Order: sequence, then structure tokens, then C-alpha cells
Amino acid sequence: MNRKERRAAGKRRDESGKSAPAFGSASVSIADLAAEASRFYGMRRFNEAQEICRHILAREPTHVQSLNLLGLMAQAAGDHRAAAKMFAKAIASDEVNAACHYNAGNSYQALGNRAKAAAHFAKALALGMDTKAVGFIIQSPTVTAYIGRIAGKWPLPVTSTELFGTDSVGLLARDLFLRAAMEATTLASMQLEVLLGYARAELLRRASDQDAADDEIVGFACALARQCFINEYACGQSQAEGELAGALRDRLLQDLASAAAIAPITLAVVAAYFPLHALPGTDALLRRDWPKAVAGLLKVQLREPREEAEERGAIATLTPIKNDVSVEVMRQYEENPYPRWTINPLTAFAADRARGRIVATEEQQARLDILIAGCGTGSHAIQTAQVYPNARVLAVDISMTSLAYARRKTRELGLHNIEYAQADILELDAIGRTFDSIESVGVLHHLAEPFAGWRVLVSLLRSGGTMRIGLYSDPARRVIVEARARIATRNYRTTADDIRRCRQDIFREAEQWKPLISAKDFYSMSGCRDLLFNVMEHRLTIPEIAAFLNEHGLSFGGFEPFDDPAVLEQFRKQFPGTADETNLDQWHRFEVEHPETFWDMYVFTAGKNVR
Repeated sequence: MNRKERRAAGKRRDESGKSAPAFGSASVSIADLAAEASRFYGMRRFNEAQEICRHILAREPTHVQSLNLLGLMAQAAGDHRAAAKMFAKAIASDEVNAACHYNAGNSYQALGNRAKAAAHFAKALALGMDTKAVGFIIQSPTVTAYIGRIAGKWPLPVTSTELFGTDSVGLLARDLFLRAAMEATTLASMQLEVLLGYARAELLRRASDQDAADDEIVGFACALARQCFINEYACGQSQAEGELAGALRDRLLQDLASAAAIAPITLAVVAAYFPLHALPGTDALLRRDWPKAVAGLLKVQLREPREEAEERGAIATLTPIKNDVSVEVMRQYEENPYPRWTINPLTAFAADRARGRIVATEEQQARLDILIAGCGTGSHAIQTAQVYPNARVLAVDISMTSLAYARRKTRELGLHNIEYAQADILELDAIGRTFDSIESVGVLHHLAEPFAGWRVLVSLLRSGGTMRIGLYSDPARRVIVEARARIATRNYRTTADDIRRCRQDIFREAEQWKPLISAKDFYSMSGCRDLLFNVMEHRLTIPEIAAFLNEHGLSFGGFEPFDDPAVLEQFRKQFPGTADETNLDQWHRFEVEHPETFWDMYVFTAGKNVR
């Protein structure tokens, strides 16, 4: 036994020698007991963990963490009925707990109750599990096996038989969490995109075999079509595949025109290659009866786009769009509104506030005037309106298509404190309004002159007001500069076909382009165009930002919290004893040493000094 092995053995002895706290003692807090239960669970010492959980529940019968742990341990023992009961109790106590819904979905799927499993998975995703969906999907043994087969021949293709065997996509179709995730959110993973591309091609080959398309296969095909619609058909395809898909589309349109019967699998596969709302005469599909999965697909691909088209007429125009660059940027976002978001990240927050579990601060309850300058498709404005329910929010953007999407999502959420309008930030000083707070994140760097737009916003900010600004970092976006140079050299255009071709070429050189392949924006057509093909992009530095703040009487309030807590640890280590998170000179020196720090962008607050 070497030194490392002896240390490990000693640690195991120390861990096993630790005993549970005195459960019956009121002096031991429930939080401490719960932490101990989790520790024993992590060590797979289930008897001790179960005993602690029962003691906790004797004191607090609705303790969610204990109920969830007992459910997980019942799952591990194969007792899914008992597990489902525990998760149901946990959800009754905390209905917006994403983890409990996900765990319940797994147990109901094991019990064969697919309807309940699907409902819990959908709820988990809506409550925030979407950010972890790719990791959970890839953990599936079935998915792992498929990914391994693809990797074994990469970058050469695999045949359908090599990949799926004789089962076709049957195993994938039975993965309910995969199906729920495809319906709900962009699956930002090269491995999953390639796998789902093979699955789509397999469905296309078998679309004429209606006998092989049972309810599971149709449900999977509909979910895949919804995923393709969410990512705007970013997945690559061969020429032969495209021709076969085109022939199937033409056959569908002929059957639709002649009022002939249309098989659900045919409709789903066509929708996995073409957005239904863009095909002629497809409104007639809404007048037919369809299975539930197909009806859900039609809602997303037909009803909602029709609603957005109707919304355009209700959007006011506050300023002209006359700057040449602004016109080009507007054209880009008219063609590819960004981002095409699907899940409101504040669903759980809003539910907890409605039940009184979260109390709004005095500032959040204030009747503020807030401007969202460059609201895109509305996610930013909607989150602001939820946090500040008494605020009057004006959300402007250059793209009518983006604003129509935003209005539809706002109406769905029942919010009434947002006014949407079309405007160019460069012209906003003509609207005759001022604001307590102005937010412009990811927008100014797409203007012809970012600082000119920022000056306009400063002129609209009331004395003592605050700004939240997001700007691209020049050091962090070196890989983007390299990618844009490559795009220019290879003459990729901003057409859908060329963007797909560019993405596939980057996949084949994955080692060189890891930062791009790990970016969520890379996995949708609008996101990729915004990331790599934007008609205008400026990149700034911290000294340039500091100079602007000083010139315009703005006080730097700090960068937003980093996803990785190690960033602040490194920052404090670089400036021991003197670290100041509002010191831009220190941050500049830190970024020189760590140029990837602001990969997403600089996002910070600034206050307008009282005069």
C-alpha cells in the first residue's frame, strides 16, 4: 500500500467512524441534521441517512429535503412506488422544486406511468432543470452507447444499422426526459446534435412505413420537430437527405391541397426539416383532428407564429430607423430574432413570491420608470417586469419580429406592466422621457457607434438613477475574432445553408474551436448568426469603459456575480488585502492575466451621480 492509498484508507476509517448527531436533541438544528443525512447518503450509508430523515420528519413533517432523500433511497432499492409517494409529499410541500419533479418523473417512468412521468419532466424543465438537461440526457446508458458508436468513427459517418441496430429509434423514443427536453429548450451539445441528426435522417427514411410508426415513434418525431424549430434547423444534412426531405414535403402539400389523409409521422418528419408556418396552405392542418403530440407540434409551429404576425400591428414606432448600420442590424434580427428563448427563468421565483415565500424589497415594490434599450425577444424585459411588478417598463428594440415574439410571451405570462415599441437607441433622445433605471445588455456593441448610443442613454437617466450595461470584451473574444476571419476567408454567407455548413466544418475541427462549441448560442441559427455572423460587432476594454464612466459622471457599481466563484477568489488572491471589486484598474490588470474572464461580456451597474 503506497502513501496515497494509506491516506485514502485512513480517510475512509475516519468517515466511517463518524456517528450521527443526537437526533432527539432539540439543540441540533434541522439544517445540521439535513446536512448529515446528505453526507451519509453520499457515502451510500442509507440506513443512517434514513434514520436521520425520519427524525427530521418527526419534527417537521413537510421537510422537502428529507422527503426527497427518502425517495431517492427508495429508488436506489428499486421500490419506485414508495419513491413516488415520497416525491409526491415533497412536491405538495414545494411545488416548484425542479429536482423533486425530475426524480418523480424517473420513478413514474419506471412504473410505466408515462403520462405522469412526462408531466413531471416537463415541470422540472420549466422550473430550471433546462440548464442541466444535456448532462442528464448524456448520462442515459442508451444515449451514451449511441454517442460512443458515433465517436468511434468520427469524423466519418456511421450507417443506420451501425448506430441503431434493428431497433431504429425505438430506444430513443422511449426516453421521456429526452423527449420533454427536446420540446422545451435548445439542447446545446455537439454530441446530442449529431445523434439527433442521425435520428432525424432515420425517421425520414422510414416515414413511408406508417405501420412502424407507433405512438412512441410519432411522439418522438414530434418532439424532434419541436427541437428543430427551437434551434431554427441549425442541424446539418447531406444533399441526398435534403432532396428526400423536399420530396416528402411536396407530397404532404399535395395531400393537403387534395384533402387526402396525412399520416402523423409524415407531418412530424416534414416539420423536422421545414417550419410548417412557412409552407403554403398549412393553416388547413389546424382544422383536422390530431393526436396530442401532433397538436402540440402544430401549436408551436403554426398557431404561435400566426399570433406573432398579428402582434406586429399593435407595436408602436417611437423613432425612425435611418442609420445605415442600424438598418442592416434590423434586417439581421428581422430574419433571425434573437434569442429564441422558450423557458422563463423566473418561474419558480414568481411562484414563490405569489405564495409569500419571497417578499419584494422596498426598491422592488417602487413605482419606477425602467427602460430596456434593446429588449430583443423579451426575456430581459419580462424578467425585469417580474422582479419590479409596480414598475412601468418601456422595452424597445430595432426588430419588429423580435418585439412580436416578446409581446406573445408577455401575454402568455399574464404581465401588464411592459410597453413594447420599435426604436433605434441612437434616436431615443427625441422621445421626451426620462427613467429611474436603464438596462442595455448585449446591444450597444452592435451600434455604428457604441459610445454615441450610450451617451443617449445617459441623457435619459435621471439624477441618482442606475444603469445596467453589457458590452463585449476585446480580450475575451479573441476566438470570435479568429472565427470571423475564417468565415471571411472561406466566403461563408449569412444564408441558412452557409451557416449550417460553417457549423459542420467547426464540428470537424472541434479541438480548435472548443469555446465556440461550448457556447449555447452556437446551437441555434439566430444564436450562431449573432455570435459569428453579426453585421456589426465592437469589442471594448475596461480602460475604455472607465474613461466613459468618468467623462459622464457615472460611478461604477461592480460587475454582476460570476457563475464561477473561483473568479473572485483569484481576483482577491491577485490583490491580497487591497482587492476592491469596484476598482476598474484592478479588474483591467486581472483581465490581462485572465483574458477569458468576461467571455460572455462585461455586465455591470453604474450610478448617475447626483448634481
